[in-house]
Amino acid sequence: MSSQSQHNRRSFLTENLTRFSGMSLGSVAAMDLLLRDRLIAQPSDKIPIRPTIDPAIPNKARDSHFEPRAKQVLMIFCAGACSHLDTFDYKPSLIDNHDRPMPGSEKLITFQGGQGTLQKSPWEFRPRGQSGKMISDLVSNLGSMADEMCFIHSLTGKTNTHGPGENFMNTGFTLDGFPSVGAWTTYALGSQNDNLPAYVAIPDPRGVPQSSGNCWNPGFLPAAFQGTDFNAAAPIRNLAKPAAVSNQSDRATREFLAKLNRHHLERYPGDSELAARISSYELAARMQLSVPAVSDLSSETAETLAAYGANQKGTPVLETKAAYARNCILARRLIEQGVRFVQLFNGAYQVGGEGTSNWDGHKILKDQYTNHGEIFDQPTGALLKDLKQRGLLENTLVVWCTEFGRMPTFQAGSKGRDHNPAGFTAWLAGAGVKAPYSYGATDEFGYKAVENVATVYDFHATILQLLGLDHERLSYYHNGIERRLTDVHGQVIHEIIKS
Repeated sequence: MSSQSQHNRRSFLTENLTRFSGMSLGSVAAMDLLLRDRLIAQPSDKIPIRPTIDPAIPNKARDSHFEPRAKQVLMIFCAGACSHLDTFDYKPSLIDNHDRPMPGSEKLITFQGGQGTLQKSPWEFRPRGQSGKMISDLVSNLGSMADEMCFIHSLTGKTNTHGPGENFMNTGFTLDGFPSVGAWTTYALGSQNDNLPAYVAIPDPRGVPQSSGNCWNPGFLPAAFQGTDFNAAAPIRNLAKPAAVSNQSDRATREFLAKLNRHHLERYPGDSELAARISSYELAARMQLSVPAVSDLSSETAETLAAYGANQKGTPVLETKAAYARNCILARRLIEQGVRFVQLFNGAYQVGGEGTSNWDGHKILKDQYTNHGEIFDQPTGALLKDLKQRGLLENTLVVWCTEFGRMPTFQAGSKGRDHNPAGFTAWLAGAGVKAPYSYGATDEFGYKAVENVATVYDFHATILQLLGLDHERLSYYHNGIERRLTDVHGQVIHEIIKS
């Protein structure tokens, strides 16, 4: 390198930094501010879309960006990283190479350590439906609905740790503090029912997932878009009136308070926080009637309860299954009432030891998954059948997902599978998706996605697309950043959407 060239570079960084670089950086900053305030032109298809929110009616129904395929979402999340290799991703090579080393795995270290040999699933895979899709006996009831499903077999994640993985699948970020996909949906579209929350999260009867409220929190979005969490066994807290207060007195008090609130709001019309507080109180009052009604399963027929397994008992597993089944029925009833986004959880943060409360099967996968399959399969299969029979799949997008997959090997010294974000499965059903259909693939052993590799950002972008929302334009300006569910990533998987 010549001294002249060195001098020129130093000159750029010293003598001319303020004069040239400073001016350039200042120009970039000015351009950003002008674009943000729309004072100079930018492509119309790149302008952020932030819905206009009336603080007094934050969940008023709003138009989508374009014609939607789905009007509602039911998202079923299996906490603990449900193994794709024991449910929906059939790998004959895993059977043929059972108990042999996986090529290239000699020094492979994953989340909990070294790997043992390849292990076929303890459950048989059989052809299901008219499509003949190979699905495991572990989820045979869901398998009977294979012709309604659109599988994505090539998902990839960013982390092999449960908490960040749950965050990533539910919010698009591994860190805490970001809005959930349900919060983004209700922020964009509002609700179709004025008497129920726009967004309901139904925790598993065993408890909440490891990331807890992060999975349904609004993050930096207005608090009105937080998911309301309750399930069939645990109603919304502090909703019922005191026993000593009569219905007439309660109604009169609410009407008087509403009159005072309206009068106060007229005096301070620009107070958005006051309007939002009044709106939340008024919704709570309406929910005193609507939530008990939608949560009351006594009107369900004996045949429906039996189909879901809602009355089974005799063992802790069957009693948990019955409680989860009642949550599934609650989810269907909320969809029937027009709730925009319903999030149904199967599995909770570990209590009682590894693998007992969710799908995190490190030690003895066969024993652990036998219990989890019993709890999950019949109620969830019945839910999907029920939605179809009632015509609710025409407008409802059903999403099944988990935080990441599992390894095709057993861990060294164990009979369970370690964490694997390099390739796993999710499926969609209902409004707007091709079915039966399979997209993407992992390698011959199910270790890595190799065909039509998809990210969680792509997954989220596709969900928003089906709701009529442009994931690149739906935004919220926060701390100097135009925030999106998909951050700066994501491509819609158009191949799985009906033409």
